[in-house]
Amino acid sequence: MFTYLTKVPSSGETIRGESFSTGFGGKGANQALISARLGARTFMVGCIGEDVFGESLLDHFQSEEIQVNLIEKVEGSSGVATILVESNGNNRIVIIPGANHKIKKSQVEKSINSISNLGIILGQFEIPQEVTLAAFRVAKEQGAITILNPAPAQEIKKELLDICDWLIVNESEFQELNPNGLGPENDSDILKLASDFKLNLIVTLGENGVKYSNPNIGKVIQIDSNKVNAVDTTGAGDTFVGAFAFGILNKLQPIDAITLGCNCAALSVTRYGAQESMPSRLEAIKILNDISKIQ
Repeated sequence: MFTYLTKVPSSGETIRGESFSTGFGGKGANQALISARLGARTFMVGCIGEDVFGESLLDHFQSEEIQVNLIEKVEGSSGVATILVESNGNNRIVIIPGANHKIKKSQVEKSINSISNLGIILGQFEIPQEVTLAAFRVAKEQGAITILNPAPAQEIKKELLDICDWLIVNESEFQELNPNGLGPENDSDILKLASDFKLNLIVTLGENGVKYSNPNIGKVIQIDSNKVNAVDTTGAGDTFVGAFAFGILNKLQPIDAITLGCNCAALSVTRYGAQESMPSRLEAIKILNDISKIQ
């Protein structure tokens, strides 16, 4: 549920907003959508509530060719988010987990084992972390690549980090992980974290692009983002993650996969909404083809 306004209110303050709208969202759902639009065979594993939000989400997924047979209906409400968007495009988000927190380890284990030729699994923290851990364990047994986007930010279990191939964080999430409490300004901190965790580390920097490192390359690589007029950054990080995952799945080099994610995300921030702002199927394919030509 989006509220657009000039500035967010201070404590105890009432202000008049500019406009209001509703749309589809959720981190896993957003990442699934752009993955499917780029052409990946995409499954969503999760729970919805017994309400109109859940039913409309199923219809929406099917219209986007996202597989819904692994989504279960549970008692109570579906997950929802209230999003305040300021005139400069910055946002503040409040999430009510609802059905997202009723997903069980047994459900994801059975679901993931049922997917043939699984290539990549994406996990986020809008479901319980122990469920993501169970999902990643089963996926690794199948030889799949694991990508974790630990948002909303929380401490990550060591067992989960140990089976992550890729960790994708934004600036505030990086700061939460960094032992010295600093952001990603210093490349040495990024390099150390990638080395300590023994994985591929991507830090998204909004309009400043992305920084990438892993223990093998021994350095931090900066990938710039397209400069655009941002009006709403909601869903941009998810657009990046889903498009990047598609690139890795389809054997793009990491830098090219990151560029694909950046270019899809840059287009998304020029529009309002979460999934509504993402590149259409035709736009996503054009972005992909442009990167392929550069290769």
